[in-house]
Amino acid sequence: MFGISPLGWVHTLGSLPAIPLAAYMFARHGRITPRSGAGRAYLAFMLIGAGSVFLIAHQPVSYAIGAATIGLLVTGFCVEQFLGTTRIKALIETICLSLTVFLLMLPTATEILRRVPDGHPLVTDLHSPLLVGTQVCLLAILVVGLSLQIVHLYRHDMQSSTTRR
Repeated sequence: MFGISPLGWVHTLGSLPAIPLAAYMFARHGRITPRSGAGRAYLAFMLIGAGSVFLIAHQPVSYAIGAATIGLLVTGFCVEQFLGTTRIKALIETICLSLTVFLLMLPTATEILRRVPDGHPLVTDLHSPLLVGTQVCLLAILVVGLSLQIVHLYRHDMQSSTTRR
């Protein structure tokens, strides 16, 4: 079905739960929260997806996305161990983990458009206006979302510093 191998299904179904987990954390906290239960589950599902891409990928860009995702996950989840609870920690954590969501959604949207409906996909060419438009929309969501997150972190930090005085 959809031309996906059994290992491809493991990759797909293994990483799929990360999408609603990310949506939940964005809606509830405005960002990925690594020390929450949802954050730890997000890490596990993202590692399944990003790690398994090396077993199924056919394009060099897939390897790059997988490696970048793993690097950003490690950085986002481990930055507190190196920087403690400094101001910059939340910024690095937020940027890295938001980028992992983008790197999850970019190939997800591409694969859906290239496989659905089964046998007659919406997109057959990587330069299709629908595919390019979808990817540009995802990039715009990333830029706007990250900007809002950074403004929120800055304002929260400014409010915290004035209440400490």
